[in-house]
Amino acid sequence: MSISNKAASGKTNTGKTRSRRDFINQTISGIAFLGATGTGVLTGASHQNITGKTATRKLKIVVTGGHPGDPEYGCGGTIARYTDIGHETVLLYLNRGEAGINGKSSSEAAKIRTAEALHACEILKTRAIFATQIDGQSVVDAPRSKEIYEILAKEQPDIIFTQWPIDNHPDHRALSTLVYDAWLRLRESKSSSQPVLYFYEVSNGEDTVMFSPTYYVDITAMESCKQKACFAHVSQSPEKFYSLQEQVSRFRGLECGCKLAEAFILHPQSGSGFL
Repeated sequence: MSISNKAASGKTNTGKTRSRRDFINQTISGIAFLGATGTGVLTGASHQNITGKTATRKLKIVVTGGHPGDPEYGCGGTIARYTDIGHETVLLYLNRGEAGINGKSSSEAAKIRTAEALHACEILKTRAIFATQIDGQSVVDAPRSKEIYEILAKEQPDIIFTQWPIDNHPDHRALSTLVYDAWLRLRESKSSSQPVLYFYEVSNGEDTVMFSPTYYVDITAMESCKQKACFAHVSQSPEKFYSLQEQVSRFRGLECGCKLAEAFILHPQSGSGFL
């Protein structure tokens, strides 16, 4: 998938200093790669990003979120691009949004929001997994850490996306910590996959704070699909929150030179990833 690497500092994503010539050559190769695809949406499963890493097989991507709707708002365009070129994606929700509808009991809200999440997954051509935590009551302990680890170990992802660890919502922070712990354990296990880890943002300034992206994905061609997936969460006032998220996408697009973009931070110990 085509990608932009933020490099104003003159350092690569691995932290090594590079020359001006290296930066220019790398940028030109990235532009040439985008130009070859027109809209930037690739048509095959074999592709190369500007870091030089190539995917020659079907990838498994797990996008995790504290609540139904978080992966869709933060990564919906990127998810759509992955599935559009034939890769497999999974959305892992920490809870079923039990506390997310005023006037509804926990069980009623969970039923409604689960249905909304499944509808959003249909739109994005992905599937859903629900962990067993409760909206607004997230816990970080050994049993919950084991649950997330076992889910990810079973899925064997090549890439994991999770929320920024200092988001304002406590469920986002809990989810990020649990996923990070699971990712470390996957790296330590020789029998497991060695996925790369990215962090994503939601409603920057309103929820995600202090987020300085290192990578961008042009989602301009997938705007309609992302919007439909977000609006599938009817109970969550999408007409309000999608407008805010769209502003974030437009700002990230300005940063990397396209109309709309989603932004990410790659964990430095991941190396280069198939973004």
